[in-house]
Amino acid sequence: METNKKGELTPLEKAKDLVGKMYLVTPVRHDDYLLESDFFSAKRCAIIAVDEIISAIDWHEFETPNKEIEYWQKVKSELENYEN
Repeated sequence: METNKKGELTPLEKAKDLVGKMYLVTPVRHDDYLLESDFFSAKRCAIIAVDEIISAIDWHEFETPNKEIEYWQKVKSELENYEN
């Protein structure tokens, strides 16, 4: 996995990591169509989780730029564009 200079996952790698974790908790299916559906469910769950993280970050507009919010917004963008 790619990391930045601080050893943190890049937004793309974090997006993939979250989808993978969400995918593990979705029901196992054997039909290809349902597997694709499970991927999109996992992706949607990951987006919801990131939205919750962003809303929980305590910050004020005068604290711009906020690196933590910027990071999670990039993760969300990567999730929205992520294809199986």
